[in-house]
Amino acid sequence: MSDSDAQVLQTRDGAVVTLTLNRPDKRNAMTLRMLEELQRAVDEVARDDSIRALIVAGAGKAFCAGLDLKDLGTTNGADGMVELPEIEGSLHALEELPIPTIAMMQGDAIAGGLELALHCDLRVAGEDARMGMPLARLGLVVPYPLTQKLLDTVGTVKTKHMLFTGKILNAARALEFGLVTQVVPNADLADTARKLAADIALNAPLSLRAMKAAIIEANGFRSRDASRETAELAKAAARSSDVREGLRAVFEKRRAKFEGR
Repeated sequence: MSDSDAQVLQTRDGAVVTLTLNRPDKRNAMTLRMLEELQRAVDEVARDDSIRALIVAGAGKAFCAGLDLKDLGTTNGADGMVELPEIEGSLHALEELPIPTIAMMQGDAIAGGLELALHCDLRVAGEDARMGMPLARLGLVVPYPLTQKLLDTVGTVKTKHMLFTGKILNAARALEFGLVTQVVPNADLADTARKLAADIALNAPLSLRAMKAAIIEANGFRSRDASRETAELAKAAARSSDVREGLRAVFEKRRAKFEGR
């Protein structure tokens, strides 16, 4: 597969590898193929002990605008439930990668795009970055593991604000929330992320791997599965007329009109 055909590009500079989402004309919206290519690339990085840090980036003006709904579509189950493809499994390998990872975020990082960034250890954003979880505006429910990740990252009150309002945050507000670790001028974003990765790569690799493993293990007490009652609430939302209205509104480029049924 040539670079022009690949939806995830891989480059290397010393001990640092960069994986770049490569659908700039679609704001790097994720397809099934992109997720598969990303997981293969992450698995390849995991097998190479000479790599000491990883950067995840997006080509063009956006980091990642979320799932490509036209490409992935929705699934209607026997009970009428609308389901979007679950991306947690595809991103799990990135989260569990034994080396430090950095998301280099410019432009939009929305819904699944922000979820991708949250699976990285650190996030550096350009001043034009925008991010949020506007799923309530579609009638959808944030996956339970992602709710836990948001609680870990920004805390309870800010998680409630993000999920209940569905508002998109600019880079400065995202920094206040703790979603990103650094905001820099757009022109400096690539150099800043690369320098951070290079600085990390100079540290003792066994120490870095041990500390990341300890962090993953310390967070491992949390269940990845919701309770039956919480899962049923999410299923009820997925079966509702509201979720169909929300998805129609996306394709028709309008604000949805929800009726609570």
